[in-house]
Amino acid sequence: MRKPPFFSVVIPLYNKADHVENTLQSVINQSFKDFEVIIIDDGSTDDSLNKVKLIKDKRIQVYSQKNCGAAESRNIGIKKATAQFIALIDADDFWYPNHLEEHHKSILKFPNASLFSNAYQLKLLNAKLIDAIYNTPPKNEPHIIEDYFKASTIHPIAMTSSIAFNKTDFINLGGYNPNILSGQDLDLMIRYGIHKTIVFNPTITCYYDKSVPNSLSKTNHQISKEQLFSNFSEHEKKNLSLHHYLILNRYSLAIQCKLASNQATFKTLLPQIDKKHLNTKQRIILSMPKDIIILMKKLYYFFINNGIYISSYK
Repeated sequence: MRKPPFFSVVIPLYNKADHVENTLQSVINQSFKDFEVIIIDDGSTDDSLNKVKLIKDKRIQVYSQKNCGAAESRNIGIKKATAQFIALIDADDFWYPNHLEEHHKSILKFPNASLFSNAYQLKLLNAKLIDAIYNTPPKNEPHIIEDYFKASTIHPIAMTSSIAFNKTDFINLGGYNPNILSGQDLDLMIRYGIHKTIVFNPTITCYYDKSVPNSLSKTNHQISKEQLFSNFSEHEKKNLSLHHYLILNRYSLAIQCKLASNQATFKTLLPQIDKKHLNTKQRIILSMPKDIIILMKKLYYFFINNGIYISSYK
């Protein structure tokens, strides 16, 4: 019987024809070679599958299904995986050649940990790349994160395309919740932060493409995300770091609601945001009218184009 690979790489695919070939090539180009690739085509209606077929590699397996969303597609791909360790990448993100090698290093150092994340970059407007910023003391080697929520108050320690995890622990946590319209990855990371050991490797190995349009502006997705935060209300009463982390996420969602003129969800969120947990910039932005925030976003993009990254979280 053939020995299972060390990693199973799972890629959910839905209408990413402009990106998936580049993403998949970044996986194939890994310096660590012991892996399989499982692509779950979630009912793509564009040229995505044809782009995948351009890359010939016996490690790639493609499964097609009717559209059911990224969360369920990841769950299905992970069930099909033969490796004990799963690495995820979205079909519009990118791994540098050292990504799986650095995960392998972290796993060998902390074999009993549940989730492993490498440092990542953010691809912003006009292909500008910035390093993610973490609220944790800098270290040069993979290490256990003692407080995931405190460490993730600027940028999260873990993003979907930056992580690998033990398949057994993922199943024990219940996997991705497909009933959540928006924020399934956030929901999963909160559960990992509460219940499991997380290792962070400070070596940058990938980037998350924030320039690709998403569905955050949809009212039903904003409602779903607000309800997601409420699912952890009992936990945040006992965990001050989680409470602070969720308030910052509610603040971010409130700004999205204001920009989308979703007054109903904004009014639901506002009493849940203890302003003592916000910095001065955040309190000012939260009180601003929509038109001023739109102007500020234009200035934000102007600064990005000129090599300056400004965040309200620091």
